[in-house]
Amino acid sequence: MMARLFWLMFAALALTGCAGGDDNWHGKDISSLMPKLEFRLRGAGSETVTPADSGGNIRLLYFGFTSCPDVCPTTLTDLRRSIRQLPEEYQDDVTTLFVSVDPRRDTPERLASYVNFFGDQVVGLTGTEAELRKLAKRYRTTFGYDEPDASGNYNVSHSSAVYVFDRAGNARLLLRPELSPEQVSEDLAQLARESRT
Repeated sequence: MMARLFWLMFAALALTGCAGGDDNWHGKDISSLMPKLEFRLRGAGSETVTPADSGGNIRLLYFGFTSCPDVCPTTLTDLRRSIRQLPEEYQDDVTTLFVSVDPRRDTPERLASYVNFFGDQVVGLTGTEAELRKLAKRYRTTFGYDEPDASGNYNVSHSSAVYVFDRAGNARLLLRPELSPEQVSEDLAQLARESRT
C-alpha cells in the first residue's frame, strides 16, 4: 500500500510539468528530474554488471520480479514489440534492463530463464535488498513485500513505469503503462536518431 502511494505521488509530480513538458514525446520528459544511469548489480549469470556493459545503447530500466503474474510479463512483451517496430538499423541499439526486486526467489538461474523468454536484448539484474533499495531511491521509486501465504508465496509491489536513458546514460523519458507499443516505438526511434554516432 505504501509503495503504491509513493508511486502515485511521483506520478503526480511527473505529470505536473516540472520537467518543462516537451510535446514531441509520448513519454514524460524527465531530463531535469533524474540522475544518470548508475548501478552495480549481479547479472543473470552471477557476473557483476554496470552501465558500461551496455554503453552506447539506449537503456530501458524496469523494476519487477519473475513471479509477477501480469504487469511484468505484459510490460516486457510490450517493450519487445516496441523494439521490433523500430527501423531495423536501431533494433540492436536498445537494451532492456530488468531489475528483479525479489532477490530471495529470483536466483541467477531463474532470472536468466525469465529474461531469455523476452529476447536477447533483455538483461536480468538483481542484488541485495539494500542495493536494490538504493537504486530504487535513486530513481524516486520503491517496492515492498506482502505477507507470505500459507505456502510461503508473496506478492511484491513495485512501480510499473519504465525509465529511458540515452546512449550516454542520461535520463530522458518516463514511459507510463497507458502508452501503446507504437507510441513507445516512436519515442525510441526519435531518441535513437538524435543520438546516433
